[in-house]
Amino acid sequence: MLAEIEQLLAVQDHDTKIKALQHELQSLPFEKKRLEQFLHDRTVALEQVKQRARDIEIQRKKLELEAGIKRDQIGRYKTQQFQTRKNDEFQALSQEIARLEADINRIEDQEIDLMEQAEAVSRESQDGETKFKSEQTQTRQHLAAVARKGELLNKDLVETAASRERAASRVTNRELLERYERLFVSKNGMAIAPVEHEVCMGCHMKNTTTNVHRAKLGREVVYCEQCGRILY
Repeated sequence: MLAEIEQLLAVQDHDTKIKALQHELQSLPFEKKRLEQFLHDRTVALEQVKQRARDIEIQRKKLELEAGIKRDQIGRYKTQQFQTRKNDEFQALSQEIARLEADINRIEDQEIDLMEQAEAVSRESQDGETKFKSEQTQTRQHLAAVARKGELLNKDLVETAASRERAASRVTNRELLERYERLFVSKNGMAIAPVEHEVCMGCHMKNTTTNVHRAKLGREVVYCEQCGRILY
């Protein structure tokens, strides 16, 4: 193989690794954001359950207060009944007392319903709290792993870039190196491609027998007749 091709292949190996490392690094912020969003959503969901529990307790206390007011009214009406001597007034008070007692029964039914809701929400909150703590721990571990991975990838990237520069410095033909670099960008990370059965493995198109023979001889730099990649 032509020495210049060997030198460029070493550079391409490093460039390929650099490209892969950069791709991984670019994906990390999205992974971090996904994990943070998951944790936020779970926190909001748990808080909504707790808020439902608070709302139910507020409703229960309002009903309790309302029932207390009506009981006080019943007490006053009964006192008035003992004091009145008029039958029609006594009957009117009796009707008011009956209406208030019906209201109290209705309120007590609502209180029972709220108590049942409160028990269900309390169980949901407790289960949610337990699950949230587990999810929170796991998510924080994943976030720490993402941060650690970023550190390792950056370290590897710096080291690979340094190795790439050393490999590039060994390429004696600087003009060829510049052409390789342009091809690496334009050909999606594959500037140099092997030729097999007269086919360029970069574009998978056939070359002439003469061009393939020149590449196999390894005496000169040969380019694919179809895509322009450097062949070996």
